[in-house]
Amino acid sequence: MTEGELREVLAALPIPALVIGQGERVLATNAPAATLLGARLEGRHYVAALRQPGLLDAIEAVRADGRARNVDYLAHDGDRDTVWAANVAVAGTGLLISFEDRTFAEEANQMRRDFVANVSHELRTPLTALMGYIETLQGPARQDPAARERFLGTMAREAQRMNRLVQDLLSLSRVEAAARVRPTDDVDLVQLLPQVVALLSAIAGENRARITFLPPPEQVIVQGENDQLRQVFINLLENAIKYGAGTVRIEMRVEPQMRMLHGPGVCVDIVDDGPGIDPLHLPRLTQRFYRVDAHRSREVGGTGLGLAIVKHILSRHRGRLRIASTPGKGSRFSVLLPLKSA
Repeated sequence: MTEGELREVLAALPIPALVIGQGERVLATNAPAATLLGARLEGRHYVAALRQPGLLDAIEAVRADGRARNVDYLAHDGDRDTVWAANVAVAGTGLLISFEDRTFAEEANQMRRDFVANVSHELRTPLTALMGYIETLQGPARQDPAARERFLGTMAREAQRMNRLVQDLLSLSRVEAAARVRPTDDVDLVQLLPQVVALLSAIAGENRARITFLPPPEQVIVQGENDQLRQVFINLLENAIKYGAGTVRIEMRVEPQMRMLHGPGVCVDIVDDGPGIDPLHLPRLTQRFYRVDAHRSREVGGTGLGLAIVKHILSRHRGRLRIASTPGKGSRFSVLLPLKSA
């Protein structure tokens, strides 16, 4: 293969690639390689061009025995570190080095590791408490009715906390499994929201909160899954009741052209007059297990997954969640959903 043909082959490859010639210098590169490794690599010794010890060791090993090798190559793209799988193989009288972007796969693996670590942490605390109380009931408190009653109440709360976590994990799993399946049922939000308010009336009474909602006289129909949309509003209203104070307002408005949805839509606002949230926390509120106040969240039975579930459900419904809050003045959680096409 002539040098011109070699350049044509490299130029046709969609991934970064370069060839090292017999003189240990870079013989040819393509445009993606120049973006990844820098321009004007041709003619430079491969040690000066590539630099990373792991890749240089792989090149030396392939030159010695002719067997292809894969090695990680670390790079930087703006504000983000990137990970590439570099493949070194013999090509004629030289070596072909190609790079496959593994950044998204590595990020997904890290997310899975973080998720497992978070779930383990959330379960470890109540399990440790249960084991401690059981040991106490079997020993020193065996004949103490008052202590036994107190410990059993605490054990019940910890068991309920674990049960809520498991239920939220199952809900999140079901939502993610159906993420690419667009729901097709008709859901009337004017009927759904009063049902949610009725379901949460007892919790509102326990927290001395009042929910107000004046539904419009006409139907507001969206295409969706009734149970999932019910869960969205239960999660948001329950948060407003437990973390807010006083009155929780539900406001609904229909717009013929909603900019964020690129068409007709409905916006349902859940507004509380509670302590509000520092703007620093707002971008991370829908992350799994993220809490503004971890101690307060656990006290009221939060799992740290409610808003993540809301986000996934609304994404499946082609909707949006917008959060606005001012410390000391309350919070507004806005659910935007496209109206059913006529």
